[in-house]
Amino acid sequence: MKGILLATTTAVLWGMLAIALKVALNYFDSYTIVWFRFLLATLILIGYYAFKKPQLLKVYKKPPLLMMLGAVLLAGNYIGYMQGIHYAGPAATQIIIQTGPVMLGILGFTIFKEKLTLGRAIGFGVATIGFLVFYYNQINELMAQKDAINSGILWTLGAASSWAGYAFVNKKLVQKYHPQQINLIIFGLPILLFLPTVSFESFTYSYDWWVWLLMFALGLNTVVAYGTLSAAFKHTEAIKISIVIIMNPIITFVLLEVLLALNVNWFPINKVSTMAYIGALLVLIGTVLAIGLAQKKKA
Repeated sequence: MKGILLATTTAVLWGMLAIALKVALNYFDSYTIVWFRFLLATLILIGYYAFKKPQLLKVYKKPPLLMMLGAVLLAGNYIGYMQGIHYAGPAATQIIIQTGPVMLGILGFTIFKEKLTLGRAIGFGVATIGFLVFYYNQINELMAQKDAINSGILWTLGAASSWAGYAFVNKKLVQKYHPQQINLIIFGLPILLFLPTVSFESFTYSYDWWVWLLMFALGLNTVVAYGTLSAAFKHTEAIKISIVIIMNPIITFVLLEVLLALNVNWFPINKVSTMAYIGALLVLIGTVLAIGLAQKKKA
């Protein structure tokens, strides 16, 4: 149960993240935001463990190749996702990026030999159908836009594959290393990789205090979300984590509905359709079936 709660924390934080990033993009470009998030996350971890567990910082002396591979894969996920939005738009990208958790689920019972019980298979199927129903309108729009099925789709598929690869590597690493020790490298290396793309000029502008607070929150989100994700890999199966993570876009839409009801005008918000609500309910039911039945059988 602990692993499920940790994965749920990640899903909730990622659901909130999409909205926070949308606001931040009014002040900084995508690459600068990503670089700053990795930088702040790394500094937070270094500062914390320098006092609490300085021995964990020894990982910087000779970083394991598998950790460096995980860092490159996560950086690839960020680049691919941003390029996907640039070329294909957010609607198409948001649909296709969810193939990442699906790939992780497949890796769970093919590579990690996790059991694919009947209850879990039914739950996974219901959740998948629910997700397709949830994005019914967006999928129709995507199929109508022939030009969108091009490099943007390929970039996003690459991002999803990179995330699945990162998750696979992380699942291996947590068996030997502390979850946040892994993140010291996985967050640190992308700082160098994204450095040439950073717009340092944007840090000289006189923004309101809340903009800088938002940027700090984005960095903190990275630390907590990926910290709980790494810990989840240590406590539960990859296929369960994938089912929970795939719910994060629905969390985003629920929060958007709340903002819409409160007449918040940070950015244009479209009202969620009845079809989307039905899809969200199916995803929730599928998740409960896949995880709940498995837990009951295990007990």
